Amino acid sequence: MSNKITSEIKFVVELDENRVPDKLTWTAQDGGVELEEAKAMLLSIWDSNSKETLRIDLWTKDMPVDEMKIFFHQTLVAMADTFERATQDEKMASTMRDFTDYFAEKLELKG
Repeated sequence: MSNKITSEIKFVVELDENRVPDKLTWTAQDGGVELEEAKAMLLSIWDSNSKETLRIDLWTKDMPVDEMKIFFHQTLVAMADTFERATQDEKMASTMRDFTDYFAEKLELKG
C-alpha cells in the first residue's frame, strides 16, 4: 500500500465593503511561503468532465497598471514554456513566444 502525500496551497482574499479585493496573501508551506502578499493572481483549473477551463482572476485595487502589463507579459511567457513542456510542441511554443515578444513591444516593456 502506498502512502499518499498531499501538499496545500492556500489563498486568502481580503475584501473591502464593496467586495473588491483589498489584499491577497498566499501560503505554500512545502515551498517555504507563509502569508506572502501579492497584488494579483491568475488561476486556471481544467475541468475534464465539462472539457473547459475554470478561472479565478483577482487583483487588488492598488495593483498599478504598469505592473499589471508586466505581470501579463511574464504570465504569457511562462505559459509558452509550460505549453512546450506539457506537449513537446516546439513549433507552437515558438509561435507563442513570437506573440509575447510582439506583446512586450507594443506595450513598450522591452527597451
